[in-house]
Amino acid sequence: MNDLNEILAKIEEAGLVGRGGGCFPTHKKWARIKNIQSEKKYLVCNASEGEPGVKKDHHLLKNHCETVFQGMIVAMDFLNTKLGYLNINSNYYEELKSIIDPVVQNHNNSGYSIKIYIEEPSYIGGESGTILNSIEGKRAEPRLKPPSPSVKGLYGFPTLIHNVETLYNVALVHQDKFNHARFCTVGGQVNNPGVYEVADNLTVKQALEQTNNWPEFPFFAHIGGNACGEFITQEQSEAQELCGSGSIEIYNNSTTSHQILGTLFSFYKKESCGKCMPCKYGSYQLVELLKENEPVPWQKIVNIAKTMNQTSFCGLGKAIFKPISTYINNVVKNNPEYKNEVESLNI
Repeated sequence: MNDLNEILAKIEEAGLVGRGGGCFPTHKKWARIKNIQSEKKYLVCNASEGEPGVKKDHHLLKNHCETVFQGMIVAMDFLNTKLGYLNINSNYYEELKSIIDPVVQNHNNSGYSIKIYIEEPSYIGGESGTILNSIEGKRAEPRLKPPSPSVKGLYGFPTLIHNVETLYNVALVHQDKFNHARFCTVGGQVNNPGVYEVADNLTVKQALEQTNNWPEFPFFAHIGGNACGEFITQEQSEAQELCGSGSIEIYNNSTTSHQILGTLFSFYKKESCGKCMPCKYGSYQLVELLKENEPVPWQKIVNIAKTMNQTSFCGLGKAIFKPISTYINNVVKNNPEYKNEVESLNI
């Protein structure tokens, strides 16, 4: 690339942000690592996608694989490195290797060194520190921060980590084809589930209508990830823009709290890596509380979720408070049948 500052300016002008859920401005991430002096730098494309209900990275690798890798090449050229990794969960790789392998080989034949790291599918596997540990052959668990991977990443060298959609967008920006769109996974009780490309400023209602998925029954939705995202009502969908990892899961209003919380708590219990006690025992306690109690022991659940949020080592345990609190505040409190159970909660 002739002018490295040009691509940085184009990324800033496009307003490109990370699509893994954090939405951090991409140009700031690039500028930070570019200014670090180091004999080596790495790029990692993260195709872990371990959160339920999110399938956009799979869609992109299946349908736009070359564009994703072109984004990797742009980023590697910017960093003046040839060293890159694709971190991908084994289910995706098994299905898509006939598409991915030839693209990787072509770029490696051109002088790059892109390696594929195949991980066991898990939510925590997509966390940045866990990715680095796994590639280095260490236990799959988060790392202490600071330092960030941009400062001390793979094998102690600065490492730029992006998810698949972010690098896809980098390629579009480089090609002057970026159109301010994003990918959205629509699922749950809808007629046309799948991954859709929509304008990045749509409301949830607009996205559902444009994809022919607006329900014909009273509903609520889990958006921005089906484990860590927030719950909103049908009415709130009219103003709420797409957020986080860009997913919408639809539930009929008749879906019970035990069904919602049971699915949520089971996921956190299964995915906890066991590194820290708040997440390990907190998620276990939530599952057991729900098994043993009818009606739902709301205050006990809130107390555990708060503790996990405030004291867990990584983003998994910290994330559980958002879906619980938004489910209570937005869904349960707006249900005349159940709102009396939660009106007095200390959330």
